[in-house]
Amino acid sequence: MYRPNWIELDGVVNMRDLGGMVTSAGDEVLPHRLLRSDNLQDLTPQAVEALVGTYEVSDIVDLRTHVEVAKEGEGPLLAVDGVTHHHHTLYREDTTESGIPAAERALPWETDERREAAAAAAVEQEHRRSHEQFWSEHYLGYLAQRPDSVVAALRAIATSRGAAVVHCAAGKDRTGTVVGLALKVADVPDELVIADFAASAERVAAIMGRLRAKPAYADNLKDKTVAQQSPTTETMRMLLATLDERYDGPLGWLAQQGWTTADTERLRRKLLSA
Repeated sequence: MYRPNWIELDGVVNMRDLGGMVTSAGDEVLPHRLLRSDNLQDLTPQAVEALVGTYEVSDIVDLRTHVEVAKEGEGPLLAVDGVTHHHHTLYREDTTESGIPAAERALPWETDERREAAAAAAVEQEHRRSHEQFWSEHYLGYLAQRPDSVVAALRAIATSRGAAVVHCAAGKDRTGTVVGLALKVADVPDELVIADFAASAERVAAIMGRLRAKPAYADNLKDKTVAQQSPTTETMRMLLATLDERYDGPLGWLAQQGWTTADTERLRRKLLSA
């Protein structure tokens, strides 16, 4: 039975170590190699010291948009010598090519057009799609919109000197997608990947409490419920099944994006080799 390795530190509520997960071949993901988290800007000095000292964190893989970073900040780990930041947004709309300064652009989900589309989609969803289908398709959108960021994030994990922390805002959707792919590259069975993905549901109430106090997220979460925002096992199950059907699995999809056998070997060494 899967039990999350929660990391309880001041300033985060959804951080855990993926160490201990067993692959199909019987190998074990080592502790202090891959961590996942909600946003990091509220970490206290003591929490930063624990991450760098105890957990040997050397790399931060930030999946937030440029707008989120501009509104909320990079976080205190940016000032720590020896910690490398990798920023790979999963939203195509949030680009520097727009010519609009990041601080002036709306978050991808905050434009009037998107609000209207989301409202129409919500009505349609009630009739045609389940909660799990909606979110699974949403995660497939990350892969379709920013395959470059997904591949770059995985390579950042594979080449990190110490532990890599993958995070977004809540640490459940964007983070769950990238971490799920990393675990599949390491040949972790679907059921464990699914269980880890759904574990964030335990922390959704606390996550929403954090984000509602943040300027970048307060309006978006105003009318949202814990149930609406909670990840489920079926969502990741559908995502993995779709990748199996369309691409012969996550590695098949990655291969189409330029991921190589050497990339796979490097990530597996990072997560599995002492």
